[in-house]
Amino acid sequence: MYEKFKPQDLNFLDESDKELFTRISAYSEKVMGDIDPQKVRISEQLEKLKPVMKEIADERSMALEDIFIKYMDVASLVAAKRDQRFKSDMQDLGIMEFK
Repeated sequence: MYEKFKPQDLNFLDESDKELFTRISAYSEKVMGDIDPQKVRISEQLEKLKPVMKEIADERSMALEDIFIKYMDVASLVAAKRDQRFKSDMQDLGIMEFK
């Protein structure tokens, strides 16, 4: 299985975003385990993440909604970086060609 992200995938983030992403991701792995994100509604997934997001929001004196949005933005950037790494790895191995 291809890893969700590697530390180098986060190098482009500032320290605040890196901490936000790794903290929420670690919490997510703990509370959601092996659920299939394709079968569980986004609203249910976000509800499970609410405690850690609320904690971060309080620490940063931000609205919970702003933390939700920030996390989704950062997660999208990390996913794009992971996809870029995957494509590069596949090209390096001569398995696939991407344009």
